[in-house]
Order: sequence, then structure tokens, then C-alpha cells
Amino acid sequence: MRLIPRETKFFDMFAEVADNVIKGAKVLSDLLHDYDYEKMPAAVEKIKQIEHHGDDMTHRILIKLNQTFITPFDREDIHLLTSSLDDVLDFINGASDRLLTYKIVTPSPSAKVLAGIVLKQTEELGKAVALLNKDGKLLEHCVEVNRLENEADQVSREAIGRLFDGDYDPITLIKLKELLEILETASDKAEDVANVLETVVLKNG
Repeated sequence: MRLIPRETKFFDMFAEVADNVIKGAKVLSDLLHDYDYEKMPAAVEKIKQIEHHGDDMTHRILIKLNQTFITPFDREDIHLLTSSLDDVLDFINGASDRLLTYKIVTPSPSAKVLAGIVLKQTEELGKAVALLNKDGKLLEHCVEVNRLENEADQVSREAIGRLFDGDYDPITLIKLKELLEILETASDKAEDVANVLETVVLKNG
């Protein structure tokens, strides 16, 4: 697919937003992969800064959208793609914030798995976004994002089941369950981005 280039700056801006989402997902995945409660606050703060930077980039795209007469594809799809990418980062930030707010000393092992899946999804989205204005197999990356979401859904369901089978006190159980649910929602939001990209391809193919 090759979209008719009108205001090509949008494609560069989308790529920057996608790269920023990947950065946030990587910090969270790295944090949970080798979890250190003492180092956790610094990582959470770094993700918060990445999320704020994402908000700024989102705002700039929306301003440019309002100032641009001829856009490379439908205005509503530009808005939806921008906000959907922002949603992924919001939930990545939300997951990291729970670690700090709830003082989670030992996350569920499945939280690490889910964060890794979300990172893979964001990397696939980055590849897909990079193909928006080029001939390429954009849809293949969207299919992989959807497959990973199904994997995250299964991991989350099984992990929550194990929590209830464990010996956790009720408060700890609630904290760990909410962290898993937020990570799974981040995966859902990544699938939403893939769905928007698929719509853009179908409309402009």
C-alpha cells in the first residue's frame, strides 16, 4: 500500500510517537524482568517522563491536524491512530505507577510475561507505522499484534486463576490482580492500534 503523500510530516510524527511508546514498554519490561524494589521508583519516574513526552507529541499532532487542509488519510483516522497509541502508553504508565503506589515488592511472575508481550506488540506497531507511507507488508505486523493480544489474554486469565489458588492475603491479591489486569489492558490497547492501521489500509489500499 502507498498512501497519496500530501502532508508527509504526519508519518514522521507517527513514527516518533510509536518509538516513544516502545521506549516506555521497554523500561517497564526491563523493570519487571529483573525486578528490584529499590530501583523501581527511578524506573517508574522514567516511564512517567516518557508518558509526558508522549502527551506532548500527541498534542502537536492534533494541532497540526487542525492546521492542515489536505491530510494523507482521513482526519478521523489520524485522530484515532494518535489517541490509540497514546492509550497504550497511558496503560504502560498505569502499570508502572501501581508498582509504586501499591508498594509491590514481588510482582506475579506473569506480570513479567505480560510486559514482555506488550513490548513485542509495541515493536510490531512501530514496524507497521513505519510502513504507512511505503510499499510494505503492514498488515502482517497487525496480525502479529492481534496474535500477541490473544496470548496476553490467556496468560492473564491463567495468572489470575493462580493468584486465587495461592496463599495471598486479600490486599496483596487485589494489588497483584490489578497489575495483571492493567498490563492485559495495555495489550488490548495495542490491538486497538493495529485495528486502526488495518482500517487505514483498507480505506486507502
